[in-house]
Amino acid sequence: MKYLSLGPSVGRRKLLSFGLVALMIGSVMGGALWRFGGVYVEPFLSKWEHSPLQRFSSYEELKSLLNRTSKAAPGSYRDWLFAAPEARFSPLQSSKAPDYSTTNIQVEGVDEADLVKTDGEYIYAVSGKSIFILRAYPPEDAEVLSRLDMNQTISGIFVNSDKLVVFQGGADPTGISLWQRIVPLQRQDTAWIAIKVYDVKDRSRPTLDRDVTVDGYYLSSRMIGDYVYALINQPAYLKNGEVDLPTIRFNDRVMDVPASSIYHLNTSDYYYTFTKILAFDAQDPRHEPRLETFLLGAATTVYVAQENIYIMSPAKQDATTIHKISIRDSEIVYAANGTVKGRVLNQFSMDEHKGYFRVATTKGNVWAGGASSRNNVYILNESLGVIGELEGLAPGEEIYSARFMGDKCYLVTFRKVDPLFVIDLKDPENPQVLGKLKIPGYSDYLHPYDENHLIGVGKETVAAEEGDFSWYQGVKISLFDVSNVSEPKEIAKVEIGDRGTDSPVLRDHKAFLFSQSKHLLVLPILLAEIDEKKYPYGVPPYASGEYVWQGAYVFDISRQGGIVLRGRITHLDGQTDPMKSGNSIDSRYEVKRSLYIDDVLYTISDKRIKMNALDDLTLIKMIELP
Repeated sequence: MKYLSLGPSVGRRKLLSFGLVALMIGSVMGGALWRFGGVYVEPFLSKWEHSPLQRFSSYEELKSLLNRTSKAAPGSYRDWLFAAPEARFSPLQSSKAPDYSTTNIQVEGVDEADLVKTDGEYIYAVSGKSIFILRAYPPEDAEVLSRLDMNQTISGIFVNSDKLVVFQGGADPTGISLWQRIVPLQRQDTAWIAIKVYDVKDRSRPTLDRDVTVDGYYLSSRMIGDYVYALINQPAYLKNGEVDLPTIRFNDRVMDVPASSIYHLNTSDYYYTFTKILAFDAQDPRHEPRLETFLLGAATTVYVAQENIYIMSPAKQDATTIHKISIRDSEIVYAANGTVKGRVLNQFSMDEHKGYFRVATTKGNVWAGGASSRNNVYILNESLGVIGELEGLAPGEEIYSARFMGDKCYLVTFRKVDPLFVIDLKDPENPQVLGKLKIPGYSDYLHPYDENHLIGVGKETVAAEEGDFSWYQGVKISLFDVSNVSEPKEIAKVEIGDRGTDSPVLRDHKAFLFSQSKHLLVLPILLAEIDEKKYPYGVPPYASGEYVWQGAYVFDISRQGGIVLRGRITHLDGQTDPMKSGNSIDSRYEVKRSLYIDDVLYTISDKRIKMNALDDLTLIKMIELP
């Protein structure tokens, strides 16, 4: 049996009757199209030699390119980069638990790795460097069935029927700056990502199916049907005068990725990264993983649709290069590239819809003076050529959150007040602002309530008297009515705590739990409160509170009733006093995720899982995680 598929993918779809003619025309016009921002290759129709990428002819050619690059310092990117806040799958429905929540994902059918998963009967929870598998439903029978000690940092897990996929090693991309993630110093040890697949048919005795290790840093991952896609960055540079080639280990075999199998654009850049995409069938232990390696600029942000992966890389002159890579099962085919002005905030700043790719960007620096920043929305066709644009929104501000919903884009920018823009994208060549709402505060995350309402989670703010900025206050939850697109309204608002109050939802959408049918909204909250006795002349807006509580806030949310606190659940219970923890809390009893199965709410920390009745939050059972 062959060890591993490292060669180029070749599509297997049938050619249409005019396919040959199209290819002939494409070969003639390729140079012209390249100059206009990208060449498109119909996914799985064209062979690699028609791609805008080419393979290195030799190791010496790769070495020569990196040698030239190493003489130019990549520092020009440093000011551009910003701190990072990263068959269709349907989870197994148990007959015992017909209704349960899944990971909060962006694209239907495209699952995202997380620290907690459930299949409606069992919970799989990451705790430190271990994974616990628990019988969760019914709650009266809940118990720990097994524990996997990984001895390394765990970046995330997937569950696919009786298979558990674990990503471990490397660095947590949400916990370090973007610069550290994509441009680690050469003197650092080489990082690696291990991907392990366990058979958990017997949840009390998981067995290892496969073990794949790839050099580099975890960038992102998705699961579509039975196929898992892992994206891994590895800095490309010369080490002691030689190229540090990517290495992959599969079971007991080790293999260097040869230079002749690495694809690259025929352009120059300040800095290069080996961006690797690994694809494998989670259900079939005999299926050989497929690895494709691309020498690109610094890959930063990823958006994944059902059939395409979009990778963002910073480009010169405050722009972003978009790489489109088509996927189907283990097929990985580079399809197109294009460039837009500005930088992308996160995955929610991007969307694929009806064959078009839409992206929102900020160009310029909001703190540079002279209102130099501008915000833009671009619509690109299948070849990633820009066909529609809306530029210059909210001068002097920057994008804090974005959400694409069908033919609409909702955009929040901020510097002193929070404009919520409603943008019409129905005509891809002519996007238009339909309306906007200006209110204090801002939203870091936008979530659809229904087609005419949005939930926003961010911070309340107070405008500063001493300058053109605002002081952040407590965590703010808003419910927006956008049924009248020309006049969006904030119909409900709740502010939690004082300045310093925090929630992981502000940085990680997977900590957000919402169910419209259950009128349920749950957020982990680190609560800060100000002792007003310390400020006899009034509390200034810049004063921060002290941490007094951590846990889950549980709300009733509806269009008619607004946002009403149902109750709170904490795991601390005297185990940790957050008031003594200074400006942060570091407790293994900190609630990080929540989910529901039937009418039971589960809250998860590293040390506990609590089960409470959804209607009145009465405690049903608590399990300690050793």
